[in-house]
Amino acid sequence: LTSQWFADQGFAVIVADGRGMPGRSPAWEKAVKDDLAAVVLQDQVDALQDLAKTFPLDLGRVAIRGWSFGGYLAGLAVLRRPDVFHAGILGAPVTDQRLYDTHYTERYLGDPGSRPEVYAANSLIDDDGLVAAAEPARPMMIVHGLADDNVVVAHSLRLSSALLAAGRPHEVLPLSGVTHMTPQEQVAENLLLLQVDFLKRSLGLD
Repeated sequence: LTSQWFADQGFAVIVADGRGMPGRSPAWEKAVKDDLAAVVLQDQVDALQDLAKTFPLDLGRVAIRGWSFGGYLAGLAVLRRPDVFHAGILGAPVTDQRLYDTHYTERYLGDPGSRPEVYAANSLIDDDGLVAAAEPARPMMIVHGLADDNVVVAHSLRLSSALLAAGRPHEVLPLSGVTHMTPQEQVAENLLLLQVDFLKRSLGLD
């Protein structure tokens, strides 16, 4: 329903399940072992560019949005592939894999104590709290519930600090009393309206 709603606002919406998603084959799901970043991001780029061969997509105004892992993916997209993605909305993003639940990260990335380089390669910020980003800088909206007990708000706060230090344009929208999802109907609706406003401003659609 959300994808359809964004389409109703005039956007072409693409939803692509890349490698790592279940339901296709064990090899497909295991392709992200040690690499939750480059492999997954490349699949989104490939899906976009392949669809553009058939549909009249404006590749000069591409945004990406997501929540949780999707928020992490949106961050990867605008920071590492600004040649493809021109704006991103990061909802409750995992920005430092060392801060997320061990039962999830160690399944894919192993022990952070013995494999720090793997965790660094799959995080948006490094050990010094800095962000490595390609040029040009792309605008980001970071949204996070302050009561999130799954992806704790420290993820977004540390990313914002790193972006500020790097002079990167971004907006932070803290949601008081909200956990990992946004169950309040009115809040969820207004949040979508704010996202559309951000996308129109960032992509020059006003």
